[in-house]
Amino acid sequence: MTGVAGFLGSHLADAFLSRGEQVAGIDNLLGGAVENVPPGVNFRMVDCNDRHAYADMLHGTRVAYHCAALAHEGLSVFSPHLISTHGVNATTGFISAAIAAGVKRIVYCSSMARYGRNPPPFTEDQDPRPVDPYAVSKCAGELMLRTLCDAHGVEFNIAVPHNIIGPRQRYDDPYRNVASIMINRMLRGLQPVIYGDGAQRRCFSFVDDVVPSLVRLGVDPDIRSEVFNLGPDEQVVSILDLAREIADLLDFELAPIFVPSRPLEVQHAFCSSDKARRLLGYRTTYRLRDGLAKIIAWIRAKGPKEFRYDYEIEIRNERTPRTWAESII
Repeated sequence: MTGVAGFLGSHLADAFLSRGEQVAGIDNLLGGAVENVPPGVNFRMVDCNDRHAYADMLHGTRVAYHCAALAHEGLSVFSPHLISTHGVNATTGFISAAIAAGVKRIVYCSSMARYGRNPPPFTEDQDPRPVDPYAVSKCAGELMLRTLCDAHGVEFNIAVPHNIIGPRQRYDDPYRNVASIMINRMLRGLQPVIYGDGAQRRCFSFVDDVVPSLVRLGVDPDIRSEVFNLGPDEQVVSILDLAREIADLLDFELAPIFVPSRPLEVQHAFCSSDKARRLLGYRTTYRLRDGLAKIIAWIRAKGPKEFRYDYEIEIRNERTPRTWAESII
């Protein structure tokens, strides 16, 4: 499993360990933390691009999950080489190593960004229409997976989670994880920053609701060569309403800071999960408010943090958001 020290990967590792499975995982710790790796995981700190450094871990593996990604959609417009290096290149390296080691099935975690400006709710039969470098990278990874798995007779499935939230999500990253960014700021007495008018509509998936379907994509022998959206399409909210919900939970007097929209941001992005309900048994058990309360409790226990500007902004011009260029999140 790649990204095992990250948010989604560590929760998925927990699920397989609870089934009595052996789990091996890698992570370069660019976005993850060693403390996230569950006890019992055979862990190695290594980058997906360095395939010779972890190839031995894949021998004897039935199912390999690719969860690692720098999932920075907005930043990708200004750091495209960074995102593609840890996106399509890393994905290709991992697929190559897994197939060479004789892995029987690969599960790839894609992104809702694949749909771009398709009309929502996005469905799996819509053609991908990526509009930013991160989305292009995820779509390229899907194509690479299909091409190589078909060529070498390896099973695969593609998961499309959307806006997953929950404990272990990095909340000191100023470029992604809008709910965690808002919570971190409000817990420090700071107003949330909203790009544009806040009318962008999204839906947010609590991690515990997504993981069971991800497990099934790896172990169900009857589900192969499929794409599945995973997320709670029953509760679509605006970014401004998200801020209001968090402020209400924190008893925080809300007065958001509005800044210009980010280039290429899709205004309305949410999926239909009907296919996952029918074939995977996906269901929503956490409403948005419940999930936000869980994150707030976790961040409070960990303690709010200053934001870390760890990634190079490759393209700096008049379109680069001031929040990033001047480190003011």
